[in-house]
This record gives sequence, structure tokens and C-alpha cells, in this order.
Amino acid sequence: MPNAVVSPGVSIEYETFGDPASPPVLLVMGLGAQLLAWHEDFCRALADRGRYVIRYDNRDSGLSTTFDEHPVDVGELVAAVSSGDLATALATVPYRLADMADDGLGLLTALGIERAHVVGTSMGGMIAQTMALSAPERVLTLTSMMSSTGETEYGRSSPQAQATVSSPKPADREGYVAAAEKELVWASRRYGDAAALRELAAASHDRAYHPAGVGRQLGAMILSGSRADALRGLRVPTLVIHGLDDTLIDPSGGRRTAELVPGAELLLIPDMGHDRPRELWPDLIDALVTHTGRNSAADQAP
Repeated sequence: MPNAVVSPGVSIEYETFGDPASPPVLLVMGLGAQLLAWHEDFCRALADRGRYVIRYDNRDSGLSTTFDEHPVDVGELVAAVSSGDLATALATVPYRLADMADDGLGLLTALGIERAHVVGTSMGGMIAQTMALSAPERVLTLTSMMSSTGETEYGRSSPQAQATVSSPKPADREGYVAAAEKELVWASRRYGDAAALRELAAASHDRAYHPAGVGRQLGAMILSGSRADALRGLRVPTLVIHGLDDTLIDPSGGRRTAELVPGAELLLIPDMGHDRPRELWPDLIDALVTHTGRNSAADQAP
């Protein structure tokens, strides 16, 4: 896979699908996940519907630049934030969501793409929101999927989901793959697929095992704060997608996002959790094609 230098010292690994002459769709992944989590079959299906699809590794995940010179102890970070010691917390984490958003915009620049449709899931939805807020002239449409606004009272995790996401994963491949089944706690209750979770975990471990990056990404997410006020002024056409089974980011996160962004469309999907079950790909792809087709480059021209 190719990589692109998007800023001094930061290289982003990416992959593309489809015709570069088609409308570009940038897919932004969530906490600790690699571009593999946007399944290749999903990307190809979207490309087959006339989109130029770009998936990439966020910084500190996969094969993109890591920041291991800035170790973050998640327990100490959470304790500092909880106690109100923001100075310590801020000094610990080397970047914010704004920097991660700049990575995505920098990747578009490196690819010669002036404007794109941006689709982000989970933390990737927060990054995508930040891209649209910081550079609305470069975002044709925003799709925020299973995400939230940065307000602590919305999109809260259930105790079981919080315990799962907070538990360190085994370092050995066998243990890492087996532990992936715990993510069924936030998956679709109808379509949750343990085998698919194990398959993704195995591929991710083989490609780039880098657990240290998760703490820095988590810190960036926590310390970037609320986007509520900014979202009220967002004028980028926005689609908000959320699964009603989601226990990692409660659907209130999606509802709140759609409530704040003027004119946003809210799509709540039964039988979807904090995942994208293959059985629901036709619905998701139809929604993305409709949203990005309705808001083409021509429609958005000044």
C-alpha cells in the first residue's frame, strides 16, 4: 500500500478503490483500528456504485507514523482528567483530534483532491466532524457514523462496553484474536459475528500490532473537548448514522449530533450496534451513495 507525507514527520498509509475521476469518498476509522476495519468488500461495493474510495490508517495506528516517543499511561491520563489536573493531561498527549483531522486533509492534498465526501465512524466520526469544522471548503458532505459531539452527557458507554474497551488485550496473537469476541458486547444483537471479529483481529495483529497508540488517540479524543457550539454553525450537508444496538457510543450521541448540525439528516438503523454488519451493507451503501450523490461537487460550487 502507498503512503503519503501529510506534514513534517507524519506519513499516512492509505489504499484506494475505484476510478479516481469519480467523486472521492474519504473513510476515517475509529479508536485503535486500522484501515482494515473498513472491510475491503465494503470499499469495493461502494466504489462499484461510482465512488472513488480512500481508506487510511490514522496516525498511531496501522502503518502510519507512530508517536512512541510520547508514552501515555491510560490510567494516569484518566486519573488526571478526573481530578481536574488538565495541565498534566494536556502535557501528556502529543496531539489532538485537530491534528488527526489535518492528517486526513493532508492526505487529500497529497492525492491532488481539493474537495471530498468525508465519512467517519466512532472516533473517526469525531475526526470527520473536525475536518468539516476546520476546512468546510474542502468537505463536500459529512457523514458521522456511530459517533458523538464530545459532550460527556451524550453517547455514553454502557458499563459492560466501558469495561471491555478499557481492558488491555493480550499481546500474543492467539490471545489477541480470542479476545476480539468480547467486542460482541457492543455489536449488533442480531448480526453480531464472532468469526468476523476474530478474522479482523488476526489480520490486524499480523499487519501492525501497536497497542501503545490507543492511549494517545484516546487522550486526543478526551482532551479535544466538546464540538457542540461549533457544530451549531456547520453548513456542510450532513448525514448522521447510528445503530440502535450501539452500547459503546449510545445512540444519544448520534441524535445529539443531528440535533446540533443545521439541516442534518438522522438515520437510525435497527439491528446495528457499534459495527457494520455485512447484512446491513446494502442499507449503509445506499445511504452513502444517496447522500454523496445529492450533494455533488456541482451542487456545492460557489
